[in-house]
Amino acid sequence: MASGPLSGVRVIELAGLGPAPICGVMLADLGAEVIRVERSPAKPGEAPPADPLLRNRRSIAVNLKNPLGVELLLKLIAGADILIEGFRPGVMEKLGLGPEVCLAGNPKLVYGRATGWGQDGPLAQAAGHDINYLAVTGLLHQVGAAGGKPIPPLCFAGDFASGGTLLAFGVLAALTAARSTGRGQVVDGAIVDGAIAMMGVFYALRDTGLVRDGTGENYLAGAAPWYDTYATLDGKYVAIGPLEPQFFAQLLDKLGLDGERWLPLGFPAVDDRARQQWPALRTALTEVFASRTRDQWCELLEGTDTCFAPVLTMAEAPNHPHNRARGSFIEVDGRLQNAPVPRFSDTAPGRVRGPAPAGADTLAVLADAGFDAAAIAALRDGGALN
Repeated sequence: MASGPLSGVRVIELAGLGPAPICGVMLADLGAEVIRVERSPAKPGEAPPADPLLRNRRSIAVNLKNPLGVELLLKLIAGADILIEGFRPGVMEKLGLGPEVCLAGNPKLVYGRATGWGQDGPLAQAAGHDINYLAVTGLLHQVGAAGGKPIPPLCFAGDFASGGTLLAFGVLAALTAARSTGRGQVVDGAIVDGAIAMMGVFYALRDTGLVRDGTGENYLAGAAPWYDTYATLDGKYVAIGPLEPQFFAQLLDKLGLDGERWLPLGFPAVDDRARQQWPALRTALTEVFASRTRDQWCELLEGTDTCFAPVLTMAEAPNHPHNRARGSFIEVDGRLQNAPVPRFSDTAPGRVRGPAPAGADTLAVLADAGFDAAAIAALRDGGALN
């Protein structure tokens, strides 16, 4: 029996890449029954995928180029709460699985659509990836060293945060509305929309002059010496971010730096006069942090209000005491993965299950949906099942 705050929610996820599977795993981790529809089954003896984004699902293989396969999927959708798809606009319609058809068979259905550009607009049909979507939002231009070129911030800013997380939020909001009104709807989850929403505060700060419109010139992007990373004696790095004056003052005191000289250069001193003196402050901080090892700085500063943390590698992060104490990393089928988030005091999610081989659950899912052996055989003989 599934557990978690989304226990009882049924989701159909059309297999794909990008934000759709991220949305799917977020819902599945919290207890939703997510059925992933694959194009083809795993080959005999093929190992299950290692991708943690595919965990906690059941998997079926359906031939959506076959009318019987489309009819089968429509029957499964009729019993679902949420549908997730991540194709280019118009693909689902060509398959006979567009919103009008699906909502006609299930008026309460929440139809979640994950794309980079959105369902409409001049670029809706263009191919793209994170770097392209972030480029048109103003976000990518902010990330990088001052005087240098913009640097892609991995794909978490687009696919994960602006795409998959936004869609998960959207479909659950629409599900709440559907249970209240009896009416489902389409949720257009575009990465560009999510990134622009997350940039909203920076656009507002730009209007006030607190944020500059240049790569690496934003005080939260490394321009300010009190919000940056520094090399240590052993060639590792630490990160500091004491925005508040009282925290900056504590850092200066523990580092043995002159508070009267440097404290006035902290936040909110981001004007031209302060910026002219930032290089001197950065030099002072660079020299101090280079005088001890990272572990020595951790012993002195970690856990204080100096807004300090060691910069850990991916190999180191799972063993950090804080991450270990909270169980932030777990093992699934012998592989290290993130634990489900967020945490719930009353409806904690159950044990995480590793990804199933593509199509491994086709027969079980169909049986649960009410198809008897003869009907399943007819679907197989008719080419509906891959």
